[in-house]
Amino acid sequence: MKPSFLKKYGTHAILLPVSILWVGPLIWILVTSVKTRVEVFDASSGLLPQNFIWDNYPAAMAVAPFATYMANSFLVTGSILICQIVTISLAAYAFARLTFPFKNVIFSFFLLQIMFPIYAIFLTNFITVRELGLLNSLPAMVVPFVASGYGTFMLRQAFRQVPTELSDAAKLDGCGHLSTLWHVYLPLVRPTLVAFAIISVVTHWNDYMWPLLVTNSESVRTLPIGLGLLAKSDSGADWTRLMAATVIVISPLLLLFIIFQRRFVDSFMHAGLK
Repeated sequence: MKPSFLKKYGTHAILLPVSILWVGPLIWILVTSVKTRVEVFDASSGLLPQNFIWDNYPAAMAVAPFATYMANSFLVTGSILICQIVTISLAAYAFARLTFPFKNVIFSFFLLQIMFPIYAIFLTNFITVRELGLLNSLPAMVVPFVASGYGTFMLRQAFRQVPTELSDAAKLDGCGHLSTLWHVYLPLVRPTLVAFAIISVVTHWNDYMWPLLVTNSESVRTLPIGLGLLAKSDSGADWTRLMAATVIVISPLLLLFIIFQRRFVDSFMHAGLK
């Protein structure tokens, strides 16, 4: 065989099982969401249902106010993303291009945030949110995540790869720090911003523990908590409705990926590379 043939189709031979492994659970979720409860536990019924039970979707929506949960998820995730983009852009620019006392020491504290799991600081975050009087509100789910040490690190590394000649030229044209950041740096590190945005959206869209801790009202809860309500039952989880609700939860992210998949892949391929 020619080396080019092996290189081309050998990669596909490796990626095909991996893709099946990734798509398999999604197919199972979709198929289970249109089965009856009896078929889920009946091995003789086969993979496909005898009749597609689309009523599982409205039944799942009736268990909890999923429309409210979805609106809250969009508000919380979008608010966190906007705040993080602003804060990490300003912080990364300062650490990459400005000179001030104890810069390296302060940046080390930012890196420490990456080393600690989020669960390790739940207690301190909860006390802070409680002292601010934000419990059981949408801001309670946003405030602890307005900054990101990981995002600051990513963007700082990308900013440091931008030629200083470009920022010097901007200064000669009369641009200040904010103008230079907006017109020079951010357009050049767009792939890194998109890559971080993907990570942030997926993380906070799927977050379960923190919204559960700081909310106790259906009017401010998010979609993952709705899934938890379906999973908890005296008679056991109703898997058909639970999978229908799971499809509702993951569909916005899947739709977003399908529409922008080329941009997503390019962002991760070129993030931080100039």
